[in-house]
Amino acid sequence: MAQAVYFLCAVQAVVCAYLLIRGYQETGLPLLFWSGLCFIGLMLNNVFLVLDQVFEPQIDFAVSRNLTGLAGCCLLLYGLMWTKVPTTTRSRD
Repeated sequence: MAQAVYFLCAVQAVVCAYLLIRGYQETGLPLLFWSGLCFIGLMLNNVFLVLDQVFEPQIDFAVSRNLTGLAGCCLLLYGLMWTKVPTTTRSRD
């Protein structure tokens, strides 16, 4: 049962990354790009988790899992800190 949850988490991260990158291509909003890159890192994190827990339990992928998760979160943090969100201006009449 745990293997199914690990696999579904990896699939969910792939779907989120795809939707975010596709949204970036359609709108050009940079925050969608950075969020998509974050989910790619989280997807790699989940893939290493599946490899570690299901397919190769004798090999420890803990360092790879932690580095890919950290890289994904750092990409999102960078995007949140340095990306300017376009604002709409309203005229005051």
